[in-house]
Amino acid sequence: MNVKPQLLSLKAYSPGKPIDEVKRQYGLTKIVKLASNENPFGCSEKVGEALTSLADQFALYPDGAAYALRQKVAQHVGVQPEQLLFGSGLDEVIQIISRALLAEGTNTVMAKPTFSQYRHHAIIENAELREIPLKDGTHDLEAMLGQVDENTKIVWICNPNNPTGTYVNEADLISFLNRVPKTALVIMDEAYYEYATADDYPNTISLLDQYENLIVLRTFSKAYGLAAFRIGYAVGRADFIEKLDVTRLPFNTSSIAQVAALAALEDKEFLENCINENTKGLQQYYEFCEKHNIKYYPSQANFVFMEVGDGNEVFQRLLQKGYIVRSGAGLGLPNGIRVTVGNQEDNEQILALLEEIVTGSPKEEKCL
Repeated sequence: MNVKPQLLSLKAYSPGKPIDEVKRQYGLTKIVKLASNENPFGCSEKVGEALTSLADQFALYPDGAAYALRQKVAQHVGVQPEQLLFGSGLDEVIQIISRALLAEGTNTVMAKPTFSQYRHHAIIENAELREIPLKDGTHDLEAMLGQVDENTKIVWICNPNNPTGTYVNEADLISFLNRVPKTALVIMDEAYYEYATADDYPNTISLLDQYENLIVLRTFSKAYGLAAFRIGYAVGRADFIEKLDVTRLPFNTSSIAQVAALAALEDKEFLENCINENTKGLQQYYEFCEKHNIKYYPSQANFVFMEVGDGNEVFQRLLQKGYIVRSGAGLGLPNGIRVTVGNQEDNEQILALLEEIVTGSPKEEKCL
């Protein structure tokens, strides 16, 4: 059976080896996964408590409109409920938007490297890719603007950017928005929004009324620790969100995910603690890099990219000790690794292993 020819150039997303398989392969009893930017502190206890209320509803379809969550999120971000579109994680939201806007004869502009799913879905929809290399690890907005034309349907800005953790500041973003053609949709993917602490990080929600071609994406997968539930959302102008909603699958977010997200929003103390611990964890990595003269990108996310040598080699050496990170080779940055910020103990242990690698001074080997 033949498929679209452009699909032949793609590979299905690979989440990496299962933890149990890594344990068996290397004879380990403990694995520390710092590869997928998951929250090392889990999620709020309120989530587990809230889920007990659903025991008698498993045979029922969820609320396709996510009414209760829609009201809560609208209040949380300061918009009208009609301005929200929910998806099974931001992956589905990206798919929905790409399906709605991209086609043969259109093009999409994005950074390189950045989140892989922008590129993936553009290829599926047979749109032209215009990928602009990062400048010092950050989106080169001027160069991106130069690639926008009358056929550009989407400009992707991952902010903070994955895999570098860098960000576009508010002044640069507003300058860009003032000049980009209104026919091009500018998408601010803010999956790591809650972790961003920079004073000049953009307040994008407040810009929605001013820029009709702006849309903002956020998720519960990262700081809220709900990656397993798969729920994210887009915020935009109500008339545009209504058009996008046509391409959304019925019942695309489960009752369980909706209840989990509602409960997570109630626990501000948990979220604040995660953000504070992440900031402290990032500092551990910065100090390590500065001590060993290693180039890194200061991050506004819950991960850090460090140029510690051949990404695949370092990944493999850490894997054998029970630490799973992401090799930069698969991210477009082959000379380093991306490491999720863990708890203090995890950070200390992986940095001790990295010190052996970068200094070439082996210590007594210990298996976890």
